[in-house]
Amino acid sequence: MKCPECGCEDSKVIDSRPTENKVRRRRECIQCGFRFTTYEIIEDIPLMVIKKDNSIEPFDRQKLVDRLCRATVKRPVKLETLENMVDEIAAELKNTLQREVTSEKIGELVLHRLKDIDAVAYIRFASVYKDFNDVESFVKIISELKENG
Repeated sequence: MKCPECGCEDSKVIDSRPTENKVRRRRECIQCGFRFTTYEIIEDIPLMVIKKDNSIEPFDRQKLVDRLCRATVKRPVKLETLENMVDEIAAELKNTLQREVTSEKIGELVLHRLKDIDAVAYIRFASVYKDFNDVESFVKIISELKENG
């Protein structure tokens, strides 16, 4: 941060306080000792999801947790595990710095993690995500699980 008094680029933070959607920092110039205030604005870029029908909607963390709860009904999977998984996926998607992501990409990330958590939940989620419409689809995914597991 450049000192407004002498132009030196070295300063130290003396005090830091959160305010509405920003952080207020009191700084002191290392060179001349001048004190000044800066504000950091927290940038929150919403993640948008491109659905299969090409409609676009905001990423909804709770909606994904709800779908995973349906897939894990009567399975030994804790809600905390699902919430952590969704948090990891959301963080991974936001770290790509892309503003839009396809629902297919989200589904693939979920399936990749769900396979290690619970095979039955994996099959349940995959049947909806991949839109299984016949028994062969189920047999194929179960065979893949057996080969890789």
